Amino acid sequence: MATAYIVDAFRTAGGKRGGKLAGWHPVDMAAVTLDHLMAKTGMDPARVDDVIMGCVMQGGQQSFQVGRNAVLASKALPDSVPAVTIDRQCGSSQQAMQFAAQAVLSGTQDVVIAAGVESMTRVPMGSTGMFHMKEGLGTYKSPRLEEKYPGLMFSQFMGAEMVAKKHGFSKEDLDAFSLESHRRAAAARDAGKFDHEIVPLEIEGENGTELHLADEGIRADATLEGIAGVKLLQEGGVITAANSSQICDGASAALIVSEAALKDYGLTPVARIHNVTVTGGDPVIMLEEPLFATDRALQRAGLKIGDIDAYEVNEAFAPVPLAWAKHVGADPARMNMHGGAIALGHPLGASGTKLMATLLNVLKANGGKYGLQTMCEGGGLANVTIVERL
Repeated sequence: MATAYIVDAFRTAGGKRGGKLAGWHPVDMAAVTLDHLMAKTGMDPARVDDVIMGCVMQGGQQSFQVGRNAVLASKALPDSVPAVTIDRQCGSSQQAMQFAAQAVLSGTQDVVIAAGVESMTRVPMGSTGMFHMKEGLGTYKSPRLEEKYPGLMFSQFMGAEMVAKKHGFSKEDLDAFSLESHRRAAAARDAGKFDHEIVPLEIEGENGTELHLADEGIRADATLEGIAGVKLLQEGGVITAANSSQICDGASAALIVSEAALKDYGLTPVARIHNVTVTGGDPVIMLEEPLFATDRALQRAGLKIGDIDAYEVNEAFAPVPLAWAKHVGADPARMNMHGGAIALGHPLGASGTKLMATLLNVLKANGGKYGLQTMCEGGGLANVTIVERL
């Protein structure tokens, strides 16, 4: 059988909204990440068959095919390398990775870069949809969509509240989980566990030009009292900014290749892709779909949750990984071992390959064999990727 391999994956350190990466154009941020991937893997850039770039807010500086523009801005990749930009909401670059694997498995391509980028400072979340409001074009909902789901705006915040209520999680549960995310992320950072996966970016600091190497959102001094004191986003609810993912700027990329490419170009893989799954479900509660997507992925892979040594479950909102762990019977100690998006940030279209970079390093650090990554996505979608470390 054909096999798709991951040679390596890298990510930028997260930048807070208006923070250290605010000066970076998203195209350039993505281009530097692609260059770093080529340099670190030793892959001949001219041999890359395609670049698949995830990006959610495809407007402003992320419009006009940001994936292709990143290739054109790259110093390593020649203009002959094609690219495409895709949107599967928060799972965009995870889907890019799955499309890359499918291209390799089909035998139609041998070397594909899966990547993602999102500058949430420069192209704010929801800004592309607001264009329709400003131009008097109404909402994104069509008459037929309104007929099926009257009055609903498919709010992820509402979905998070629904997940917490359905699965019985209190605000205290969510806040405690959030504090642990910061603690794990701070411990991983201080131990140098992120060092391999981070792409250095030059920024202007207090003493001139310096390298951005550390995730800006980690709060090592976070306390339960401080998290608990953050204002509720909805009266009577449980979701706050403190138990939700941080708005973040960032880029990420992974190199996916065939067995033939490994031999032809002398590459050494870090993992093989064992299973790719994507499912759709209820678009109203929306964020619950990773639970059911994981059930399907494990069944298709012939594995049980106990066979998985580490899992990255995107912390879009604290109820999501908590509900996921409860549903699948996961060991909380194996989930988001280096912290998650509550501490590290969630740069939308970049989060998929970002989480894979972290997952691969978690597996290596702990001697694990199988890793699983999943992401809740707007519209009631979810991706699951299972990898085997080599």
